[in-house]
Parts: sequence; C-alpha cells; structure tokens
Amino acid sequence: MFNNQKAAAIIVAAGRGERMGGKNKMFAPLAGKPVLAWVVDTFQKCNLIDRVVIVLAGDDLEKGKELAKKQGWSKVTDICPGGEERQASVAAGLGKLEGCRWVVIHDGARPLVTESLIKNGIEVARDCGAAVAAVPVTDTIKLVDHEGFVMGTPPRKSLWAVQTPQVFHFDIITEAHQKAEAMVTDDASLVEMLGYKVKLFMGSYDNIKITTQSDLALAEILVQRGG
Repeated sequence: MFNNQKAAAIIVAAGRGERMGGKNKMFAPLAGKPVLAWVVDTFQKCNLIDRVVIVLAGDDLEKGKELAKKQGWSKVTDICPGGEERQASVAAGLGKLEGCRWVVIHDGARPLVTESLIKNGIEVARDCGAAVAAVPVTDTIKLVDHEGFVMGTPPRKSLWAVQTPQVFHFDIITEAHQKAEAMVTDDASLVEMLGYKVKLFMGSYDNIKITTQSDLALAEILVQRGG
C-alpha cells in the first residue's frame, strides 16, 4: 500500500540530446556510470521517495530496463515512453501514478541532484502545495526585442534560475496538465497558469543540466570534487 505521506518521483529522460552531437546524454558515462544512474540512484536512496517512474524515449526503453535491473532499483515501478515534448513526457509519467499525494519531477539530465534537495523540496511543498528548486542569477539580465535591442534591465535580486526537482501535490499537478492550453518549459508554469502559488526553495549551483559535451565535462569535475 502506497504511503501517501511520502512521494513518488518522475524522472524525465526522453530528450533527444541534439546538442550532444548525436550522443545519448542519458546513457553517457559520468565518473564510471551512466548519467541516468546518478539520478535514479539518488532517488532510490532517499527515504521520502516510495516509487520512481522513469520516462524515456521509445528507442531507449530496453536499455533503461537493463540498467534498472543492473542497478537494482527496487523503487522503479515503471519505465515508460515519453512524448515529443517534455510536457507530454511528464504527463505520461503522471499517468503511471495513482493513490499518491506528492509528486517530485526531476530532469534526468541533472545528475548531481542530492537527497537534501529532494527532501527540502518535499518539506516546502507540504506547506504550500508547490515547490521548485532555484538559484539566484549571478549575471545581469537584459530584456530585448526581436531585433536584439535592449528594452530594460530587471533588478537582479528578484531573478532566480529555475531547476528541478519540482514538487507538487498530486491533485495540483494532475489538474495543471489536464487543463494545459500551452506548451511550457517547466511544470511550475502550468501550475502558475491555474492561479496556484509556487514557492521557490534554494537549489544548488552544482545541480547543472547536461545539454552539451562541455556540461558533461563540468559534471565530471564536480563529481570528482565532491568525492
């Protein structure tokens, strides 16, 4: 019986990785094991996570199942195909969950997620219903028009770069996807469109998203630095 005080996780890993030069970033080696294994291993160890759903591209399903067996991921209950867009992949993952109260959504391309990040997100979400990892931006941000001319400079102190994990009450995130009228780049945006408040919690500057070969090299350095 699923403990509804704990959380289920959806690992979104169905991206094509066009900027990796044709290399599948989910299964790219990082310090001795695939990128995806770093992510799922962390969720497997987290005592607030009861089950994990992995969403992969259709061509990667068998490879994902083999990896799950090799790593002994007892919490992985489903490995399912995603959609063309991230939003569709999350919806596919949600379709594999029922009877749970909290959903933690995380990008498979962020291998340096920690148990503390997951736990912090769940704790904040329990108070407000929706919580998102983010970090304050360190660069000055410019608003520009379609020709590249600067339209304004928003105050940096109010700008945060959003990451994952993102944690939601199951009913809230399910409603948000069911009523989605636009394609968005993160799940919090869908929740915001329905008028729900989303609270940020402190992420980590090490919680990078692997998009390019350079990102993978940086992740290798960060893993070695962290032991």
